[in-house]
This record gives sequence, C-alpha cells and structure tokens, in this order.
Amino acid sequence: ATPPHPLRDVRALVFDVFGTLVDWRTSIARQAKQALAPLGIEVDWLAFADAWRAQYQPAMARVREGAMPYRKLDDLHRLNLDAVLTAWGLAHQVDEATRAHLTRAWHRLDAWPDVAAGLRALRPRVLLAPCSNGHIALMVHLARHNGWVWDAILGAELARDYKPKPGVYRAAVEALDLPPQAVMMVAAHSDDLAAAAQVGLRTAFVARPDEHGPGRGERRAAVPVDVEVGSLPELAERLGPGDGPVAC
Repeated sequence: ATPPHPLRDVRALVFDVFGTLVDWRTSIARQAKQALAPLGIEVDWLAFADAWRAQYQPAMARVREGAMPYRKLDDLHRLNLDAVLTAWGLAHQVDEATRAHLTRAWHRLDAWPDVAAGLRALRPRVLLAPCSNGHIALMVHLARHNGWVWDAILGAELARDYKPKPGVYRAAVEALDLPPQAVMMVAAHSDDLAAAAQVGLRTAFVARPDEHGPGRGERRAAVPVDVEVGSLPELAERLGPGDGPVAC
C-alpha cells in the first residue's frame, strides 16, 4: 500500500508577508526615491530602505514587551521614518504630506516573481491567509496591488500583538477553526517558523536569499521544518494532493 502523504492533513497555509511574499527592499528604495528626489534629496536609496527596515523589530519589541500599547504597523512605520529622516539629517526637507505618502509605501510593495502563480496553484488545495505583522488594511492593499486572493486576513491586528509572540499564531488557528497541526506557517525566516512550531503549527521554509540584498537573505532554514522550498509553486508540488477541494 502507498503510505499516506506526510502533509495530506494540512488544510490551511498562513503566510509571513514582508520578505516572504514581497520584496520590500527594492520596493521601498524605489518609492523613497520617487517621493524624496523631487525635494532635492539624493542618497543611497537601498541603504535608506535598510535603515528604515532596521527600526522595524525594535519598534515592535516595545509593543511585545508591554512598553507601548498595540499600535498598527502604519503608526510604527511613521515613527521609524521620522527617526531615520532625523538621523540622516533630512527632517527639515521633508514635509508632512510627503511623510504620510511615504509611510504608505509599505502598502504598495511588489511581490517576488513566483508568488502570484504559487498562490493560484495552492488555492484549490488549502485555505490561504496572511499571518503578518502588517494590519488588515495594509494586507488588503498589498493583495489588491499584487492581484492576490485571500480566504481571510489574519495576524497582528487580530491578536493585538506582534509575531513571534505565540498569541499571534494561536489567534490565526482559532480564527480558521482548525487544529494547529492542520495549519502550516509559510515564511522565509527561521525565527518565525520556530515560534509557529512551538504552538503546534506545521512549517514551510521558502528561501529568499536576496531579501536584504544579493545573497543576504536566508538560503536554508536554520531550524527543523516540515518542508523547505525555493518558491511557492514548488511548495504546491510538495504539498501534493489533499483530500479533495477545500470544503465550505
């Protein structure tokens, strides 16, 4: 007899978004140039994107540690943008309207090339939802921008906390009304996957080796995972057939 497929019982995939589904670095660099170059600012735009992103985890840590009440990622991105503009000596050159527009650049990030086809291939097999630190409106706008179709939008705003706190993953599982072992977290970051596994989710690592610049992303998972792939279409192949189409 053919042994059962090890991932046959996976009924839903929940996705990290920043870095796993979207190329935030070049998207932010391009949009920063579009917004700031007309003001006479000329900097290393990729370095600017890196500096802004470097403020991301410290800002969320203040929420995770209870030093700040939960605030949507737009609010944290704006605080972080202001800090970077000040540190780079640009604060006096950038007006409020430009800052507000640039903060929403995170709503207009472009997907990695394999993502749209991969999500289409996965959708008949499993439920699909983001489990991101981005809030619901941000996830809606990224989906519209990139042509994605989600079955739900889960993550930080639902849990009122930020990954990798266990409550974020638990809230996603509970919202889907599934046992943790029927839900698989998909991410390009080993720490995200390790935290999801701690609360019983299955895990899939997707390599994004160029996330932080050429060769500066994670190429291999640094923790045990259920499946490790180089793209979302490959993940669809590795998942194999389920027990039929997703039931309603």
